[in-house]
Amino acid sequence: MRFSIIGECMAELAPTDTTGEFRLGFAGDTFNTAWYLARCTPDAQVSYVTAVGDDAISGQMTDFMRDAGIDVSHVQTASNRTIGLYMISLKDGERSFAYWRGQSAARTLADDPSALTRAVAGADMIYFSGITLGVLPSDRREPLLNVLRQARAAGSTIAFDPNLRPKLWASDIEMTTAIMQAATVSDVVLPSFEDESDWFDDSDPQATADRYLGAGAKTVIVKNGADGVLYVEGSTRGDVPVEPVAQVVDTTAAGDSFNAGVFAGMAKGKTIAEAIADACTLSRAVVQHRGALVLIEPDNLSQNDAAS
Repeated sequence: MRFSIIGECMAELAPTDTTGEFRLGFAGDTFNTAWYLARCTPDAQVSYVTAVGDDAISGQMTDFMRDAGIDVSHVQTASNRTIGLYMISLKDGERSFAYWRGQSAARTLADDPSALTRAVAGADMIYFSGITLGVLPSDRREPLLNVLRQARAAGSTIAFDPNLRPKLWASDIEMTTAIMQAATVSDVVLPSFEDESDWFDDSDPQATADRYLGAGAKTVIVKNGADGVLYVEGSTRGDVPVEPVAQVVDTTAAGDSFNAGVFAGMAKGKTIAEAIADACTLSRAVVQHRGALVLIEPDNLSQNDAAS
């Protein structure tokens, strides 16, 4: 199975156990999903579609992707640009972030729709997020959606995580409008109820699912923290419980790894409920460690030691 994942990977400055000391890494919402997916499905081709600069740190990041088993043949190079940077502050397992994105090459990833079309051609699944849209200039969002419409018509499954981040948008209305436009080109939508209730006033996870089904999605998987996962696939509706986590260390990439687990389950032919259960197990393990990218062997996970 071939996956094409579209978005922005950034340089990450993460605090170590020594006060005032930071470690350089690379992460980003859709990239985190690509990284976990490559680990969960070594037989699949996982391609990351983005743009990087022509400087040294961009080269380091591309090498990091390649070393993780991710195909980088469709990573574009934008002259006189670099990659975005963010710095993390961590308190009680919850992170806050400071961002520097002004010269991010990923903002140009949809500048050439023909290159983007070539990048996703033949993919079984194409995945993008609200952050993918949010980092793009406003006039580049519709070209991206057009490429996805064409890919969907050609047989690709389009997956979308709204990942609502208001700081990326000029206004709340711009954000919510763009998110729902993206939903119209998507087959699988993976929202988080906490965000959706804040920005769309959804009363419960079913309301979130109904809104995205109404936009044209065939499958909606609503994450809801410790309260479990609601899914609707065609006429089938179900809930998957979440095993409690005794100690949450770091919630970064909880949703990103969950999405990877779902996609991996789909690639392996599992039912949607089975794929969600696996995804919960993976995500639960991830939040018990520090950092976005946790070196966990998916085959060694059990529901008791690792979800959501």
